[in-house]
Amino acid sequence: MSGIVVHLPEGVGGDAVTLRLGPGERVRFGRGSSTTPVDLRLGDEAVSRLAGEIRATDDHWQLSNLSTTHGYLVENPEGAGEYLRVPPRRVGAPIPFEFARVVLPSRRESPVYLQVFAPDHVYLDPRATGGSWESRTLTAYSLDETATYFLVLVALCEPWLRDRSPVAVPTTPQVVERLRAHAARAGITARAVSAHIDYLADEKLRIGPPAQDGAARADRRNGKREAVVGLALKFGIVSEEHLALLPPRSEPTEPGR
Repeated sequence: MSGIVVHLPEGVGGDAVTLRLGPGERVRFGRGSSTTPVDLRLGDEAVSRLAGEIRATDDHWQLSNLSTTHGYLVENPEGAGEYLRVPPRRVGAPIPFEFARVVLPSRRESPVYLQVFAPDHVYLDPRATGGSWESRTLTAYSLDETATYFLVLVALCEPWLRDRSPVAVPTTPQVVERLRAHAARAGITARAVSAHIDYLADEKLRIGPPAQDGAARADRRNGKREAVVGLALKFGIVSEEHLALLPPRSEPTEPGR
């Protein structure tokens, strides 16, 4: 993946906004004003007019906290409570997480935050040994098997891996229902699953050009699910051994029992 994707969820500043940044590009966020333009507007009185800046690099991203009073948290939703604190006036703090949530202090009950999908964590081919770094072979698809998006991918592929001849790819509500029994994913929503499917198709597996707006993304989502499953199975990205990542399936209750 070249560059990063920054997503402002619906309700934080109005409509949902998704911006794609190439290496060297930046996006500024804050409450904004007529004299202080920002790319992402956060509607909360506790947020500075110009609160911060996100900058994409070749292999990571940087966060600048332009507030003079408030520190920001950068959470790793895929980790076990893992987070970084970026203090006020800190410029260019490097962020190592592949998927992160930038949380700002707020006067409202629900948090004010941005989501950032970062550059791929590049892995060497496990079958390649020896040689210099320049001669090493990299994996074609760099996926983190501990991430939620990979769990969504396994749930999508599960019918093929178990039955070999399923009728259809699981729908988004079916994936949500399948994963809610998972101890660490009980609160997963349909919107989150859809976002992970978009991320898999557009960034991780690079299936066709990414959709630029919400309407186009919704129109393509059904086809995306089939394409993601087809590629994952064809190249062995997901196999039967990955089924152990899913929660146990509930067995149907026999009549009279």
